[in-house]
Amino acid sequence: MFRRQIQLIGQKNQDILKEKSVLIVGCGGLGNSLGMILSCIGLKKIVLIDFDEIEIHNIHRQFQFQKNYIGQKKAEVLAKKIKRCDTKIEFINKKFDENLEIEVDLVFDASDNFKTRQKIDKFAKKNQIPWIYASVDEFLGQVGVFEKSSFDIFAIKEQETKGQIPPMVSLIASIEAMLGIKKLIGKQEEILYFIDFNEELEIKKFKL
Repeated sequence: MFRRQIQLIGQKNQDILKEKSVLIVGCGGLGNSLGMILSCIGLKKIVLIDFDEIEIHNIHRQFQFQKNYIGQKKAEVLAKKIKRCDTKIEFINKKFDENLEIEVDLVFDASDNFKTRQKIDKFAKKNQIPWIYASVDEFLGQVGVFEKSSFDIFAIKEQETKGQIPPMVSLIASIEAMLGIKKLIGKQEEILYFIDFNEELEIKKFKL
Protein backbone atom coordinates (compact mmCIF):
# COMPACT_ATOMS: atom_id res chain seq x y z
CA MET A 1 0.00 0.00 0.00
CA PHE A 2 2.78 2.44 0.89
CA ARG A 3 5.21 1.45 -1.89
CA ARG A 4 5.62 4.94 -3.37
CA GLN A 5 5.94 6.50 0.09
CA ILE A 6 8.53 3.94 1.18
CA GLN A 7 10.53 4.75 -1.96
CA LEU A 8 10.86 8.28 -0.57
CA ILE A 9 11.21 7.87 3.20
CA GLY A 10 12.44 4.25 3.49
CA GLN A 11 11.05 1.18 5.23
CA LYS A 12 12.62 2.12 8.58
CA ASN A 13 10.73 5.42 8.70
CA GLN A 14 7.53 3.75 7.52
CA ASP A 15 7.84 1.35 10.45
CA ILE A 16 8.27 4.35 12.77
CA LEU A 17 5.05 5.92 11.48
CA LYS A 18 3.21 2.65 12.12
CA GLU A 19 3.79 3.10 15.87
CA LYS A 20 2.80 6.79 16.05
CA SER A 21 -0.48 8.35 17.24
CA VAL A 22 -1.48 11.95 16.62
CA LEU A 23 -4.14 14.37 17.81
CA ILE A 24 -5.83 16.88 15.50
CA VAL A 25 -7.37 19.77 17.44
CA GLY A 26 -10.16 21.21 15.32
CA CYS A 27 -12.15 19.63 12.49
CA GLY A 28 -12.82 22.68 10.33
CA GLY A 29 -10.93 23.69 7.19
CA LEU A 30 -7.43 22.76 8.35
CA GLY A 31 -8.70 19.69 10.19
CA ASN A 32 -10.56 18.39 7.13
CA SER A 33 -7.47 18.59 4.94
CA LEU A 34 -5.12 17.30 7.64
CA GLY A 35 -7.35 14.35 8.42
CA MET A 36 -7.55 13.27 4.80
CA ILE A 37 -3.81 13.72 4.19
CA LEU A 38 -2.76 11.83 7.33
CA SER A 39 -5.35 9.06 7.25
CA CYS A 40 -3.44 6.89 4.77
CA ILE A 41 0.22 7.45 5.52
CA GLY A 42 0.40 4.45 7.85
CA LEU A 43 -0.06 5.96 11.32
CA LYS A 44 -1.20 3.83 14.24
CA LYS A 45 -3.99 6.19 15.35
CA ILE A 46 -5.52 9.60 14.68
CA VAL A 47 -7.68 11.28 17.32
CA LEU A 48 -9.97 14.14 16.29
CA ILE A 49 -11.38 16.65 18.77
CA ASP A 50 -13.95 19.37 18.09
CA PHE A 51 -17.08 20.55 19.89
CA ASP A 52 -18.68 22.28 16.91
CA GLU A 53 -21.45 21.33 14.49
CA ILE A 54 -21.39 21.66 10.70
CA GLU A 55 -22.93 24.83 9.27
CA ILE A 56 -23.65 25.86 5.69
CA HIS A 57 -20.81 28.40 5.55
CA ASN A 58 -18.28 25.68 6.47
CA ILE A 59 -18.80 23.57 3.37
CA HIS A 60 -16.81 25.49 0.76
CA ARG A 61 -13.48 24.97 2.57
CA GLN A 62 -14.23 21.93 4.76
CA PHE A 63 -14.05 19.40 1.96
CA GLN A 64 -15.36 16.31 3.72
CA PHE A 65 -18.72 17.90 4.61
CA GLN A 66 -21.88 18.15 2.52
CA LYS A 67 -25.14 20.06 2.90
CA ASN A 68 -26.94 17.02 4.29
CA TYR A 69 -24.43 16.92 7.19
CA ILE A 70 -25.51 20.32 8.55
CA GLY A 71 -26.18 20.13 12.29
CA GLN A 72 -24.03 17.03 12.81
CA LYS A 73 -20.86 17.01 14.92
CA LYS A 74 -17.77 17.83 12.92
CA ALA A 75 -15.44 15.39 14.69
CA GLU A 76 -17.82 12.47 14.33
CA VAL A 77 -18.52 13.08 10.64
CA LEU A 78 -14.85 13.65 9.80
CA ALA A 79 -13.86 10.45 11.60
CA LYS A 80 -16.18 8.48 9.32
CA LYS A 81 -15.03 10.27 6.17
CA ILE A 82 -11.30 9.70 6.66
CA LYS A 83 -11.56 6.03 7.63
CA ARG A 84 -10.00 4.88 4.36
CA CYS A 85 -7.05 2.74 5.48
CA ASP A 86 -5.90 0.73 8.49
CA THR A 87 -5.18 3.67 10.78
CA LYS A 88 -7.46 3.69 13.83
CA ILE A 89 -9.64 6.81 13.90
CA GLU A 90 -11.16 8.11 17.14
CA PHE A 91 -13.15 11.28 17.83
CA ILE A 92 -14.03 13.41 20.84
CA ASN A 93 -17.04 15.74 20.67
CA LYS A 94 -15.96 18.48 23.07
CA LYS A 95 -13.74 21.53 23.43
CA PHE A 96 -10.02 20.90 23.74
CA ASP A 97 -8.59 21.27 27.23
CA GLU A 98 -4.94 21.17 28.23
CA ASN A 99 -5.83 18.59 30.90
CA LEU A 100 -7.14 16.11 28.32
CA GLU A 101 -5.96 12.63 29.28
CA ILE A 102 -4.77 11.04 26.08
CA GLU A 103 -1.49 9.53 24.89
CA VAL A 104 -0.26 10.75 21.52
CA ASP A 105 3.13 11.43 19.97
CA LEU A 106 2.32 14.75 18.31
CA VAL A 107 -0.46 17.35 18.15
CA PHE A 108 -1.67 19.17 15.04
CA ASP A 109 -3.24 22.56 15.60
CA ALA A 110 -6.28 22.97 13.35
CA SER A 111 -8.04 25.44 15.61
CA ASP A 112 -8.95 29.01 14.76
CA ASN A 113 -8.08 30.99 17.88
CA PHE A 114 -5.11 32.00 19.98
CA LYS A 115 -6.50 30.76 23.30
CA THR A 116 -6.84 27.19 22.04
CA ARG A 117 -3.30 27.29 20.71
CA GLN A 118 -2.06 28.38 24.13
CA LYS A 119 -3.85 25.36 25.60
CA ILE A 120 -2.27 23.09 22.99
CA ASP A 121 1.15 24.45 23.93
CA LYS A 122 0.48 23.75 27.62
CA PHE A 123 -0.76 20.23 26.82
CA ALA A 124 2.29 19.51 24.69
CA LYS A 125 4.74 20.83 27.28
CA LYS A 126 2.96 18.85 30.04
CA ASN A 127 3.22 15.63 28.02
CA GLN A 128 6.68 16.44 26.58
CA ILE A 129 5.63 16.09 22.96
CA PRO A 130 5.95 18.40 19.94
CA TRP A 131 3.07 20.16 18.22
CA ILE A 132 2.52 21.77 14.85
CA TYR A 133 0.99 25.25 14.80
CA ALA A 134 -0.96 26.54 11.80
CA SER A 135 -3.15 29.50 10.98
CA VAL A 136 -4.58 30.98 7.79
CA ASP A 137 -6.32 34.28 7.09
CA GLU A 138 -6.92 35.84 3.71
CA PHE A 139 -3.80 35.10 1.60
CA LEU A 140 -1.49 34.73 4.60
CA GLY A 141 -0.52 31.66 6.58
CA GLN A 142 1.77 30.63 9.42
CA VAL A 143 3.05 27.15 10.20
CA GLY A 144 5.48 26.19 12.94
CA VAL A 145 6.98 23.29 14.83
CA PHE A 146 7.05 23.81 18.59
CA GLU A 147 8.71 21.53 21.11
CA LYS A 148 10.89 23.31 23.65
CA SER A 149 10.10 26.86 22.54
CA SER A 150 7.05 28.47 24.10
CA PHE A 151 4.14 29.63 22.00
CA ASP A 152 4.11 32.78 24.15
CA ILE A 153 6.84 34.18 21.89
CA PHE A 154 3.91 35.48 19.84
CA ALA A 155 2.77 38.90 21.02
CA ILE A 156 -0.58 38.45 19.30
CA LYS A 157 -3.95 39.88 20.19
CA GLU A 158 -7.05 37.94 19.18
CA GLN A 159 -8.43 39.32 15.92
CA GLU A 160 -11.50 38.48 13.91
CA THR A 161 -10.76 36.37 10.84
CA LYS A 162 -11.22 38.42 7.68
CA GLY A 163 -11.83 35.54 5.32
CA GLN A 164 -10.44 32.33 3.84
CA ILE A 165 -10.19 30.82 0.38
CA PRO A 166 -10.09 27.00 0.06
CA PRO A 167 -6.75 26.68 -1.81
CA MET A 168 -4.96 28.70 0.86
CA VAL A 169 -6.39 26.51 3.61
CA SER A 170 -5.27 23.37 1.77
CA LEU A 171 -1.81 24.81 1.17
CA ILE A 172 -1.24 25.53 4.85
CA ALA A 173 -2.66 22.13 5.88
CA SER A 174 -0.29 20.38 3.45
CA ILE A 175 2.75 22.20 4.83
CA GLU A 176 1.58 21.41 8.36
CA ALA A 177 1.15 17.73 7.53
CA MET A 178 4.60 17.56 5.91
CA LEU A 179 6.26 19.14 8.94
CA GLY A 180 4.40 16.75 11.23
CA ILE A 181 5.47 13.69 9.27
CA LYS A 182 9.09 14.83 9.26
CA LYS A 183 8.92 15.48 13.01
CA LEU A 184 7.49 12.01 13.68
CA ILE A 185 10.39 10.35 11.88
CA GLY A 186 12.97 12.59 13.57
CA LYS A 187 13.92 14.79 10.63
CA GLN A 188 12.47 18.16 11.63
CA GLU A 189 13.70 20.81 14.05
CA GLU A 190 11.70 23.67 15.52
CA ILE A 191 10.86 26.18 12.80
CA LEU A 192 8.36 28.88 11.90
CA TYR A 193 7.19 29.72 8.38
CA PHE A 194 5.31 32.80 7.20
CA ILE A 195 3.53 32.25 3.88
CA ASP A 196 2.33 35.25 1.85
CA PHE A 197 0.29 34.64 -1.31
CA ASN A 198 -1.16 38.14 -1.73
CA GLU A 199 0.76 38.47 -4.98
CA GLU A 200 3.59 36.07 -5.80
CA LEU A 201 4.15 33.26 -3.34
CA GLU A 202 6.64 34.31 -0.66
CA ILE A 203 7.82 32.10 2.21
CA LYS A 204 9.92 33.36 5.09
CA LYS A 205 11.60 30.94 7.52
CA PHE A 206 12.62 31.58 11.13
CA LYS A 207 14.40 29.24 13.53
CA LEU A 208 12.91 29.12 17.03
